[in-house]
Amino acid sequence: MALFDAKPYAGKRVCVALSGGRDSVALLHAFFACADAYDIALSALTCEHGIRGETSRRDLAFVQELCAQYQVPLTVFQADIPARAAREGRGLEETGRIWRYECFQAQRTSGRADVIATAHHRDDYAETILFRLLRGTSLAGLNAFPQREGIVRPLLHVSRAQIDDYIKAHALPFVEDETNADERFTRNLLRISVLPVLEEALPGAAEHLVDFAERVRLDDDFLFTLAREGVREAGETVRVSCALPDPIFTRACLLAIKRQGTERDYTSSNIAELAKLRSLQSGRRVNLPGGRVALRDGQDVLFFLEHPRAWEGELPFALGTLDCGGEPLVVGEGERADALFVDLDAFPAGCVVRTRREGDTFAPFGGGRKSLKKFLTEKKIAAWEGGTLPLTACGSEVLAVCGVEIAARVKITEKTVRRGYLYTPARAPKSTLGGNK
Repeated sequence: MALFDAKPYAGKRVCVALSGGRDSVALLHAFFACADAYDIALSALTCEHGIRGETSRRDLAFVQELCAQYQVPLTVFQADIPARAAREGRGLEETGRIWRYECFQAQRTSGRADVIATAHHRDDYAETILFRLLRGTSLAGLNAFPQREGIVRPLLHVSRAQIDDYIKAHALPFVEDETNADERFTRNLLRISVLPVLEEALPGAAEHLVDFAERVRLDDDFLFTLAREGVREAGETVRVSCALPDPIFTRACLLAIKRQGTERDYTSSNIAELAKLRSLQSGRRVNLPGGRVALRDGQDVLFFLEHPRAWEGELPFALGTLDCGGEPLVVGEGERADALFVDLDAFPAGCVVRTRREGDTFAPFGGGRKSLKKFLTEKKIAAWEGGTLPLTACGSEVLAVCGVEIAARVKITEKTVRRGYLYTPARAPKSTLGGNK
């Protein structure tokens, strides 16, 4: 009685994620039974998360005894997940899931396994799909068990009934988590009371849910492929065009959020707010988890990490290193790579270093006078970034946008006596103007 085809694992080092429950015990036994025939180097790992106290220790002892009986090498990972969850501000279940996959990765990185086999089965799959549908998930949410490098799920299309029959046929011992029978937990309620009723009314309901999820996954993969083409990265920012069709736009926004480091903390309300940005005027914004911001910027939505409030101080313009709210501006004589070159004597008395203010004007190196706001817009510098740039100014006249461009008034000419430079370490000049040749 075989639970799955072992041929794909021939010659591999397979490590079974073993909890001691019936599903993982059946998986370990199934691999153990065919290991010699398929030249499989079998091992196991268990993750003791410190959540259930004495029960967790009982399960660990059982797993150790079972592996000793089978002479299967066992790696034990232990952690205080409640403490880590409190430290990281996550729920127990989410923290435990993240830690388990860290353990799986560590096992593979150590060279002890080629693949980690988990015991997720068809009914787990169906329960997850039903649970997420009832909670109002997106198509992406129906990809309940996404492919992960080095993770295999041999039982994913094996029913719970088949696993129960296998356990009985081989008289396999296992441990039972008493919380699995508590219908106060939604997943347990679905498993114990809802899915059996659905199966009775519509035989094959669980299989149909799984088949539906597989079809949806293929459709969603295709839509995400199109969405990737609409995501444009520029330094620390990501842009998504508002002209994209709805299904592509929302997926492009998801990709933008993830590329900025937010993998799981976003919600459906975040996505709904992003969709509304398309009908709002430029400058409107949405706050996202992790200090990220989405800003309507022209015909795009711009994603960026919210920077600390711009420095609002003011310093006299002088040679040396000036502290502009933690960001240095170096004003020096001579020349320096990655700096804006200036005529130091062209800066009038009373010139200061500060950030942008209402009414600022700028006559750039290339000619023409305009508002500083218009200049920054033409340079495609977002409002939030423009507000953080150190400026040299005399009254409302801006003489240099440090790291970007200088005004024609302070450019180097044949009459220049003191050549100098403005250097901002964190902002290499975005132009070769101002004598940068």
